[in-house]
Amino acid sequence: MSINSFGHLFRVTTWGESHGPALGATVDGCPPGVAVDAKMLQHWLDKRKPGQNKYTTQRREADEVRILSGVFEGVTTGTPVQLMIENTDQRSKDYGDIAEKFRPGHADITYWRKYGIRDYRGGGRSSARETASRVAAGGLARATLGKLAPDVQINGYMTRMGAHEIDRDQFDWDQIGQNPFWVPDAKAAETWADYLDGLRKSGSSVGAVIEVVARNVPAGLGAPVYGKLDTDLAAAMMSINAVKGVEIGEGMSAAMLTGELNADEITMGPNGPEYSSNHAGGILGGISTGQDIVVRFAVKPTSSILQTRKTITKSGENAEIITKGRHDPCVGIRAVPVGEAMMACVILDHLLLDRGQTGGVRGPIG
Repeated sequence: MSINSFGHLFRVTTWGESHGPALGATVDGCPPGVAVDAKMLQHWLDKRKPGQNKYTTQRREADEVRILSGVFEGVTTGTPVQLMIENTDQRSKDYGDIAEKFRPGHADITYWRKYGIRDYRGGGRSSARETASRVAAGGLARATLGKLAPDVQINGYMTRMGAHEIDRDQFDWDQIGQNPFWVPDAKAAETWADYLDGLRKSGSSVGAVIEVVARNVPAGLGAPVYGKLDTDLAAAMMSINAVKGVEIGEGMSAAMLTGELNADEITMGPNGPEYSSNHAGGILGGISTGQDIVVRFAVKPTSSILQTRKTITKSGENAEIITKGRHDPCVGIRAVPVGEAMMACVILDHLLLDRGQTGGVRGPIG
């Protein structure tokens, strides 16, 4: 089994390779009657597509999505939705030198050890290009949430690039779309621009931390033990190419808190329960509280760099390698819309699961 699918009721299967003719997603379980068209999905793909500025790979892809099935007269039919994105700017010749060598930090060596064959043209399925399929599926999930839970808002942004962090006191939601880093801090954006420009020119790369927040998510989504909302969120974010760590709410920092500091106190407000803080990240016991759901994930530095690295060949000889081609100096930039897409897919999936199990029944308070 290769396991190219995720989700329970809203189930997404991605397919295709970085340098193949096309890639895409098959989405099963989307409810009927959801208004959607290619233009709606394209809005989200345009946030992720390469070549938009000097801080991302200069591969020129329109990332134009086509809906091949599951939509009739502008609405979903309840049958599988097939989404396809053609590759139009492959330069496979850039990868000829690595056909016999394993790139350090890449999945080349593990794919070879597992399958005995690998697509060395840009990494095949392990390429970050695979995430375009997820963003297309995420656009469909957002459209469905717009019908079933219209108040839900999902926003992602970068909080760290290498050693540089945002100033939380300067957090401004309106700044996120005003700079190439999706960062909610105007001063940080200026500093990061100079920093990344230097790394880009030196042929190096750097990692990043992305935070994704889902606001106005209904309380009661998720289930105890094996069906936890945070379990699926962590798995979804961890499955994104180059992600090496995931946190929910306070995350690893919770280990440094005392019980009285970590517990989010509850009082009764005019519209129901109110919480004094959100260390839990909007999830308790695997079930949403109604607060903001907060997820962070760490993206490693792009492994394809113009610096000489030691490696070995398939025949077991020591060698050196420089990875040529067009690569992101900080792949975390384009991971922001991918994280948003995965959040949308998981939230919708759990909304459908909850409707199926409880019908939306909630324990009354007050």
